[in-house]
Amino acid sequence: MSILQKYSFAWVTLGFLLLSLVGHWLFGWFSYVADQQMHESPVEVGGYVIEMLRETFENWQSEFLQLLWQVVGLTILLYVGSPQSKESEERSEAKLDEILKAVDPKGADKTLAAISKKYPDR
Repeated sequence: MSILQKYSFAWVTLGFLLLSLVGHWLFGWFSYVADQQMHESPVEVGGYVIEMLRETFENWQSEFLQLLWQVVGLTILLYVGSPQSKESEERSEAKLDEILKAVDPKGADKTLAAISKKYPDR
């Protein structure tokens, strides 16, 4: 599996992030120019960059960074396979195996072998 396929959700999310940043800065430029013209001040790229960086970091501080950590941090821990995520998966699989053995004692081993063959351990 290629890195594009393996992390496709992350790539799409990154694309949305870049698209939103470009839109934020583009419409910020229009607003900055209109504001400068309204006050009869010169339009300066340096002033615009400072204003937009301030606004961007304010937004990131208040919302984006905490959400980023919650989503990306959790995703990284699950991809890496933190002890907590592995523990939960192993426990769930063990429970399902026991349920299958209780429901179909004679065919459980055959079914589990077929599942293991179709979906080998990583």
